[in-house]
Amino acid sequence: MRFFNPFPRRRSELGFIIRQITFNANREVRTDYYRNEYLQSEAWQRKRYLVFKRDNGKCVYCGKPATQVHHLRYAKNIGKEPIQWLVSVCNECHNSRH
Repeated sequence: MRFFNPFPRRRSELGFIIRQITFNANREVRTDYYRNEYLQSEAWQRKRYLVFKRDNGKCVYCGKPATQVHHLRYAKNIGKEPIQWLVSVCNECHNSRH
């Protein structure tokens, strides 16, 4: 005889809530690592230099001198983004993208 579960949606909703809480907790850890460690690393500095060099030190959106590097996409693993996903931007354009 097969067991009948009268509350199948509630179990799936509970599972969703647990996954969401876990994801949000892990997001904070990833964000802290990204800001405090990865962006200070030599690997990021090399990648940043290559992007500035590729874009001739100019903002790809307005042509002003670039001061920052913007991610067009984020890789699942921090630090694995290819330089094609990065562009040089000035402060004004970077702020307008976020």
